[in-house]
Amino acid sequence: MNRSDISKYYDEISHCNRCGFCQVACPIFRSTGHEAGVARGRIALLRAIIEGRLEWNQEVEEPLFDCLLCGACTANCFPAIPTSDLVIKARAQYLEKVGRKSIHRLLFDHLLPYPRRLHLAARAVALGKNTGVADLASALGLLKIFGRDLVHANEIVERFPSRPFREKIKTGVHRGNGQSLRIGYFVGCGVDIISQEAGYATLQLLKKIGKSVHVLENCCCGLPAWSYGDLKAARKLASRNLTVFTSEKFDVIVTDCSSCASFLKNYPQLFAEAEKQHQEAAAVSARVRDMVQLIHSMEALAPSPDATVAVTYHHPCHAARGQGLTAEPGEILDRLPGVEYRPLPEADWCCGGAGSYAFAHYELSQQVLDRKMENLKKTEADLLITSCPACIMHLSYGVRKHGLNTRVCHISELIK
Repeated sequence: MNRSDISKYYDEISHCNRCGFCQVACPIFRSTGHEAGVARGRIALLRAIIEGRLEWNQEVEEPLFDCLLCGACTANCFPAIPTSDLVIKARAQYLEKVGRKSIHRLLFDHLLPYPRRLHLAARAVALGKNTGVADLASALGLLKIFGRDLVHANEIVERFPSRPFREKIKTGVHRGNGQSLRIGYFVGCGVDIISQEAGYATLQLLKKIGKSVHVLENCCCGLPAWSYGDLKAARKLASRNLTVFTSEKFDVIVTDCSSCASFLKNYPQLFAEAEKQHQEAAAVSARVRDMVQLIHSMEALAPSPDATVAVTYHHPCHAARGQGLTAEPGEILDRLPGVEYRPLPEADWCCGGAGSYAFAHYELSQQVLDRKMENLKKTEADLLITSCPACIMHLSYGVRKHGLNTRVCHISELIK
């Protein structure tokens, strides 16, 4: 029996008593009202498959892959059923039964493990999108990974930087002003390719904190493949990164992507305990820090020059529920002179971005995003701060779509 066989988790699945508390917390259910789009509906689906009342076929694809994996259901579940984890296991078995799409094989096997290839692809996409030239825009065919809603989802990314962050900033060791801390800087794909201002701000902060900052030659953390259910590809990506992490001595490994941070901390779960890589992953994960954690530990904080404004904060799912970082952002913002922190209603509700979810499920994601924007309007904040590049991208689209003047940025950009 392989590791993705969902029947191994029957006991956990059977703990669902259909109480309905997951309905209150699920952004998808609150948007659609469909039972198949809430945790207890998906749990019932998995139970039916295990008990032989339902077959593995393409009819189960939509309820399996429509889940945001935000984890809000588990946080509101008395037996704490890990629905997101179970859905990922089910997706893995679905791929074994039905097969992977060719575009996913291209992305997970041939692009994400190799940063230079990914950079070339990103430059082609950027050139096509930014110039609007038809022949060059054909490079957007790479984005078929994002599914049937690509025509609408293409609006989400306003503009691609012409070159990746790690082509502009030299990888390797940068001297810092700190006393002794040796920092490895893990640059996630979102910062590398799109949210580069966050990367520049993070690097400057890390130089102030650390004696040295090593901009790593890492590849994708593996979360996209894992979320899709391609566990083999996720382990391959993790293995490549473990080689990078263990090649030098770092006191901490820092990333400014909360999604990456959460997944890096969970690397041990990708490998069996008997495997050597499990021990390596455990040692590495203990040193991983979300940039929010590092900023929170700084003794003195000062706002950037334009930070005498009203700010609010969106908690990424992989920060709040993935890492338990709920109090730290507010405490950071409260400590900044000249910054008026206004808590965002439903701050820990998913924004609908969820990595590539907004591209693959555009209409659903927009219903979730619109709710977030209505809450943002209540704050009348000048700045909407967060710590996830995917959230930054989707929230920025929401601000443009709703005609708001609020600027969306990473928390690193607020600190000088």
